[in-house]
Amino acid sequence: MKAILQRVLSASVTVEKELVSSIGKGILVFAAVAPGDTEKDADSLADKVVKLRLWDDEDGGTWKKSVQDVGGEILCVSQFTLLASTKKGSKPSFHGALGGDEAQRLYNYFVQKVRDNFAADRVKDGVFRAMMEVALVNDGPVTIEVTSPAKASSPAKATS
Repeated sequence: MKAILQRVLSASVTVEKELVSSIGKGILVFAAVAPGDTEKDADSLADKVVKLRLWDDEDGGTWKKSVQDVGGEILCVSQFTLLASTKKGSKPSFHGALGGDEAQRLYNYFVQKVRDNFAADRVKDGVFRAMMEVALVNDGPVTIEVTSPAKASSPAKATS
C-alpha cells in the first residue's frame, strides 16, 4: 500500500455537490492498494498514519507530536492514481493499482484500522470509486509519502 499524507488545517470531500466528510486540523490521507497488498500492509500503514510525528511541540521541538498528540482528525481518501506508471508515453498506466472489490475490501480494512488505532469519531472517509472533489488548506506545507513495508523476497529455487 502507498499513501500520501498532508498535514492540513482543514480538508473536505464532496461527491456530486454533496459534502461527504470534513475535518479541521489533522491529516489528509490519500491511500492506494496495489496487487499483492495484504491486511498486514494495511495494519502497518494505519499504524504509521496515526503515529507519525508531523507537528512541533510547545517548546519549539520539531517533528515531536502526532495527530493524536495535537487532538487532530484524519480524513482518508481512496486514490488509486498514486500507483500510476508514467514510464511509457504520455498516458498513465494503472496496472500497479489493485482494482475491484478486493481493493475496496482492503481499503475499507485500512480505514477501519486507522479508526481502531485512533478514535473512530475523529476519522472520516471519502467514497470509494466515486469522483470526489477534495479541498484542503495545507499546513506548512507538509506532504509525506508512506509505503507499507517491502514484501519479503521469495526464496530462491534450488537448481540441480
